[in-house]
Amino acid sequence: MIAINWFDVLPVAITFLSIIFVQVLNVYLHILNDNGPAKNVDKVDSSEVECLIRSSLNGNTSPSPSATARGSQTPTLSNGKLEKQTSLLDCDSHEDEDTLSLENLFPCDQTEIYASKKISFIIDELIQTEVNYVNNLRKGLDNYGKLQLVEDLPEALRGEQRQQHLLGNIEEILELHEQQILPLMLRNQRDLKALFDELATHFEKNSFYCYVSFTMGKKVSMQLRQENREWLQSYQTLIKDKLGIDSFLVQPIQRLTRYPLLLQQFISEFYKNGISCKPVLSAVCKLETRMRRQLDVVNQAEEIHSIEELNEFDLHQQGQFRRSTEFEAQHFPTRKKYRAKVFLFERCLVCTEVRKKRLAYRQHYNWEHVELQRPLELATANANKIINLLVKQPDKERSKREEYSFVASEAAVVKQWLLATHRIIEIARHEQLQRDTFSLPMDLVLGVLLAIWLIWQYL
Repeated sequence: MIAINWFDVLPVAITFLSIIFVQVLNVYLHILNDNGPAKNVDKVDSSEVECLIRSSLNGNTSPSPSATARGSQTPTLSNGKLEKQTSLLDCDSHEDEDTLSLENLFPCDQTEIYASKKISFIIDELIQTEVNYVNNLRKGLDNYGKLQLVEDLPEALRGEQRQQHLLGNIEEILELHEQQILPLMLRNQRDLKALFDELATHFEKNSFYCYVSFTMGKKVSMQLRQENREWLQSYQTLIKDKLGIDSFLVQPIQRLTRYPLLLQQFISEFYKNGISCKPVLSAVCKLETRMRRQLDVVNQAEEIHSIEELNEFDLHQQGQFRRSTEFEAQHFPTRKKYRAKVFLFERCLVCTEVRKKRLAYRQHYNWEHVELQRPLELATANANKIINLLVKQPDKERSKREEYSFVASEAAVVKQWLLATHRIIEIARHEQLQRDTFSLPMDLVLGVLLAIWLIWQYL
């Protein structure tokens, strides 16, 4: 007979009750954060941005069925102020309108797609050029990835940091395509919907941000190559590389540009042949849109290193770059008006002044300190082109100071800018909720439960 005393039972009971308390507290904090007012994050509501999108594109048109279906994912404005949205989903006004159609959920016969010789050729070209791209990147890294081992390497190219500046993150790009994109294409070459859907998922997860990072370092790399042109050409001759390092380092941007062109050809042939496989068409339109959006961000990222007068402000510490947009700006504190380019990063918004081909840094604002408003007193046509930026006063509760007025050339520009800021704010809000939540790892919980069971068995 087993004798159990309080000394044996008490530690087990306390541990078990502690786990229950922590999990209940975790759930309570989630509910509190979701329902209560969020701290340090701008709110983004969804009805009026949807109206803004529709009015900027079509005037006073009624919402499409797909826009209604996506209502929970679209940012809205309340009383001219961006309100927070509870959904973490990416609101996407570019999505093909048929993407959410019920018939797209069911498989279709893809044999008629492959019956078209031109479409089959486009798919074969997509996959074969991907194979060639991976091989070329691998060969280029074999040629130039180990320059530190070359005896007569110039001093200007010595060191791991210089090597990083020269080649950028080309290894990261190769890893993405060699381990994920190419295998994805090879296993789905007879199922185009799966191929397009999986590729779109990589863009949605921002797996292709490595191209943005590569472009941000392009200016430094070109300068290094120009300063050491003579040695690099002699080294190219030594290793019998016909194309050279310039051709090697231009391939990533060429490849990213080639993707949407191939998809456009695919869509064109799809319509010409009168193919009725709607799920595949919806998937390829969705993918092509995401590819073009990523290409826009990559092109915009090239200007980041052109920003001057940064002093001690480090752009590399502001998280991932999201978008740049040009506005006519008015800075209220100084009453100065100028042509501005506004850069959106994960952690802040950076304002620069456009001076011919130069960009001069002016201000930056952390997202938790700013609020975006629409000028309600103006006519609708003009209000769609204007966003006011207000800065929250830390010493005065609920007090805000007008900082900037941004005027775009078209309402569609403001629409894109609002969608980009909405995504950033939603991600920041999600991270804030994660920081404010206290929870135990599941492996720890299971380990404690196992320990309790073992103690109970051997009491």
